[in-house]
Amino acid sequence: MLKLENLTLHYGHSQILNGISMNAPQGEVTCVMGTNGVGKTSLLKAISGSHPRSGGTLSLDGEVLGKLPAYVLARKGVGYVPQGREIFPLMTVRENLETGFACLPTSEHHIPDHIYELFPVLKEMQSRRGGDLSGGQQQQLAIARALITKPKLLLLDEPTEGIQPNIIQQIGEVIAHLRDQGNMAIVLVEQYFEFAYKLANQFVVLRRGEVVLSGSPENIARPELLHVVSV
Repeated sequence: MLKLENLTLHYGHSQILNGISMNAPQGEVTCVMGTNGVGKTSLLKAISGSHPRSGGTLSLDGEVLGKLPAYVLARKGVGYVPQGREIFPLMTVRENLETGFACLPTSEHHIPDHIYELFPVLKEMQSRRGGDLSGGQQQQLAIARALITKPKLLLLDEPTEGIQPNIIQQIGEVIAHLRDQGNMAIVLVEQYFEFAYKLANQFVVLRRGEVVLSGSPENIARPELLHVVSV
């Protein structure tokens, strides 16, 4: 579904990503791991178009895409749940979800039942302002809003950060369900090792903006992976 070849990214004169090449197949979770500051969030920003890549090739579902802005990539099927969630605090839960309609034709401007089936708390709180939700509820809202756009590729940046354990479990179950449906590719940036290890079909480990290790749980020993993501 997603293929990157030699992707680079700069912030001003500083090069952050140095020739990233990776694939994220449909029906799988590709987990991007590494310590803080290695370029994980920058990689998702480059894929989503929220920060323009400097070079390299990005292909989605077999189509080579130029350096397109985020709203065009969203319409092409890239759903992005950024670190920090970025929900609209003064809008209701329903209004936050409805912002995803911008990527869809008018005939599809409705909230599907399966969104509330995945996140029942959002149905209960649909009239409550986003800023009044707990951190875990806001994270569920951010994921649900991305799903409203019917993505082919779902990008998740640290979905467990600052979240209570019971909601971490719920979010993990949702990600596993989406993976097992087989309709999308999922790229997960995650620091919580056990959460990532349980969900991932393959790992991509970054260090200083480069891929230093990649592969599946079957061909990377767990101690090796834990060591590499910790140094």
